[in-house]
Amino acid sequence: MNEKEKGKVEETVKSRLMAVHCVLFEAPLSEWPKNPESFLSSKGARKTLTAPAPFADETSCQCQAPHEKLTIAQARLGTPVDRPVRVYADGIFDLFHSGHARALMQAKTLFPNSYLLVGVCSDDLTHKFKGFTVMNEAERYEALRHCRYVDEVIRDAPWTLTPEFLEKHKIDFVAHDDIPYSSAGSDDVYKHIKEAGMFVPTQRTEGISTSDIITRIVRDYDVYARRNLQRGYTAKELNVSFINEKKYRFQNQVDKMKEKVKNVEERSKEFVNRVEEKSHDLIQKWEEKSREFIGNFLELFGPDGAWKQMFQERSSRMLQALSPKQSPVSSPTRSRSPSRSPSPTFSWLPNKTSPPSSPKAASASISSMSEGDEDEK
Repeated sequence: MNEKEKGKVEETVKSRLMAVHCVLFEAPLSEWPKNPESFLSSKGARKTLTAPAPFADETSCQCQAPHEKLTIAQARLGTPVDRPVRVYADGIFDLFHSGHARALMQAKTLFPNSYLLVGVCSDDLTHKFKGFTVMNEAERYEALRHCRYVDEVIRDAPWTLTPEFLEKHKIDFVAHDDIPYSSAGSDDVYKHIKEAGMFVPTQRTEGISTSDIITRIVRDYDVYARRNLQRGYTAKELNVSFINEKKYRFQNQVDKMKEKVKNVEERSKEFVNRVEEKSHDLIQKWEEKSREFIGNFLELFGPDGAWKQMFQERSSRMLQALSPKQSPVSSPTRSRSPSRSPSPTFSWLPNKTSPPSSPKAASASISSMSEGDEDEK
């Protein structure tokens, strides 16, 4: 390689590095550093990760790298190395929601190295071709700037993409869902993009759309009108008539009363539940204590209880204490004196246990006793 060819290669590499510098750091070519390696290491993360995405008409970056036409296969392989693949997605983005964000996420992750430009149509174009919007164009622009997948926002984007627009922003591919979008007298506004091989389809998110959100609001209009009246908005701000305002306020008062009654019912239910729980606990404890008391009573006073055994032991001790002690068999016995005779028995003594039943019987007994005395004499 001679010096001339070597110089051309160096110029090409330098121009491509300058293009990367413009794209990544949104800096003009005049700020191209003398030492690119140290500059890149000092910059660190991309600016769009910590700040809103810039507007295309306000950035001073003008991409100077040769813009070669790419195929989808080449872009998915990560080529070209010197610049990111520039992907364009457009829309109205009214009431920006998760469906919009997921579509932009898909567009951002189509290729290993991509730069996502998002075009937002103005109010005039939108009202002309699609209808009235809830958010104005400035609000919609700002919503897109703060989406993490967006690298650049193009304001007042065209309704139909032209070759001049694609060349001006050096767009490689256009990302949108594959459903034909009929508008502005065309069956599909992306038809020429598809024929040129620049269209990359994304998937719609089912169950969420701007039309669905508006439908919910219209369906529950009275609920949201009453809600905003409670929040302090006036009937004039809500475009509500005098009669409807009074009706909504009366309904709000009724709802408050219902809420109070509901709270009282919930509290009473909680109180009843607490009482039931406590009564259940008390009954359970009483049953446990009663079982314990009955068990202890049976252990003490039952057929084989401790009280019976103790009573038997004490009874046997009392019987032993009251009964006379018998002399031992081998002990010597005293000889009775022959002069000593047994004590006489007196049969004539009256029986104390059978007293006379009448005075006559008493006199008869006395006379018999006197006769007995005379006989002895």
